[in-house]
Amino acid sequence: MSRPPTNEPPVGDRTVLVVAHTGRAEAIRSAQLVIGRLAEAGITVRALEGDAEDLDCPNKVEVWPRTPAAAEGVEVVIVLGGDGTLLRAADLARPAGAPLLGVNLGHVGFLAEAEREDLATTVDRVIERRYDVEERMTIDVVVRRNGSVTGTTWALNEATVEKAERQRMLELVVEIDGRPLSHWGCDGVVMATPTGSTAYAFSAGGPVVWPEVEALLVVPISAHALFARPLMVSPRSVVAIEVLPDTPRAVLWCDGARTLDLPPGARIEVRRGERPVRLARLHLTPFTDRLVTKFGLPVTGWRGRSRAAALVRRHPDPGKELPPEACGEGSAGVPLPPRGEPAADGGGARTEGGNAGPAADGSAPGAVEGR
Repeated sequence: MSRPPTNEPPVGDRTVLVVAHTGRAEAIRSAQLVIGRLAEAGITVRALEGDAEDLDCPNKVEVWPRTPAAAEGVEVVIVLGGDGTLLRAADLARPAGAPLLGVNLGHVGFLAEAEREDLATTVDRVIERRYDVEERMTIDVVVRRNGSVTGTTWALNEATVEKAERQRMLELVVEIDGRPLSHWGCDGVVMATPTGSTAYAFSAGGPVVWPEVEALLVVPISAHALFARPLMVSPRSVVAIEVLPDTPRAVLWCDGARTLDLPPGARIEVRRGERPVRLARLHLTPFTDRLVTKFGLPVTGWRGRSRAAALVRRHPDPGKELPPEACGEGSAGVPLPPRGEPAADGGGARTEGGNAGPAADGSAPGAVEGR
């Protein structure tokens, strides 16, 4: 889903919630700048109890308890910090369906949309309503013991079953769609969404999954088993982890923020979440580019598409191609060189009229050997 750009002037009933990592001086300064620019645009600003005191908010800022009610009725939640701050803000924004716009003040900041140097531009884009909104898959988690539900929670990135005692590993049985898959002696299991594939699951050896792929990941942590590979199952599947009765107690962590104790005999069921998390996007950047930027991946030597592949140009209508001249190409589909420069294949330079001059070998303009 997307919110189209608009040139409408700001209206008085617009509200934005600002969430900041107030343990960082830079986040406090950034939040104060954001609040000031939004207020100047006539937008009502909300802040959370605890944050408001640290931010020294003016009286016109609404202060709300740190509950999901703080995000009800807001247009967007601007989050200043790292991925951890955004994950905590997602706990507030998800019930109301409010989109999250992250400004990275941390390290990698995979979930953030903007960097600290783009802060002023980011606020202006919010004021002008020039952003898109995408939905990210979540997971719902149910914990049972002896058939009774003992806890429920959810996650945007991952739900992780981990050992609570360092001395002994866990004994777990993994179940997919009601059928047992394998018994693992391990340090834990990560059950992640595609969004979480670049977080804990990635560190545990799981694959990177593009956000538009709908799937559930199951990644064992240091498993002592021959069959202990990362798994990717259908988003309609139900993944269950059973903590065997003779194993040490375990703990469930969701997004590194919400936790439940898991006594021996506990059963953890993970399925696709009923409610997604909505993220505001300022740039339609390919996920590949985001990976390269965030991880600093080396791409030296990349030459792009081959000449044959370059002949296919994307047309706005599926199944159609743009004509060569619309792509700055000659009649044969070969890219034309800039005016006054020799062609890459030895042909003459492109002139003002678009015709080639004499070729280097003296052949007629436009002659191509073998055609």
